[in-house]
Amino acid sequence: MVLPGPQRYLPMYRHILVPLENSAADETVIRHVTQLARIFGSRLTLIHVADGYVARNYKELNLAPSQEMLEDKEYLERRQQALLDQGIETSAHLACGEPAAEIVRFASDIECDLITMATHGHRLLGDVFLGSVTRSVRHRVKVPVLLVPSGR
Repeated sequence: MVLPGPQRYLPMYRHILVPLENSAADETVIRHVTQLARIFGSRLTLIHVADGYVARNYKELNLAPSQEMLEDKEYLERRQQALLDQGIETSAHLACGEPAAEIVRFASDIECDLITMATHGHRLLGDVFLGSVTRSVRHRVKVPVLLVPSGR
């Protein structure tokens, strides 16, 4: 995208990774990333990381998908279809394991240009004591991470 003036070129975000939680926080990030996708003509890849016992041990123990995993897959498919219905190229991926590690690995695998995540508004001590998938991801990837505060 070319603009007039000294800042002539905006970064092009052709491929945006969107980690979803299967929670109300997803609404805010979906609204935001939908606008970005329209502006930049981006394709979106949605990811949700199932992290229950079965999901974390799915491959190693050759387990059947849990109810959590089945529901998460259905949720991703609904989100994907809603974006496709709006004319936005979208794919979806259900990962299993530790959320931050899986998001970082997948971001590298698909070579996205941007990761857009919802935040929950933890402050300094909240991040230190509670840990944060968002904090962990943003410190471990080589692409920009756009943090969108989730609505309360």
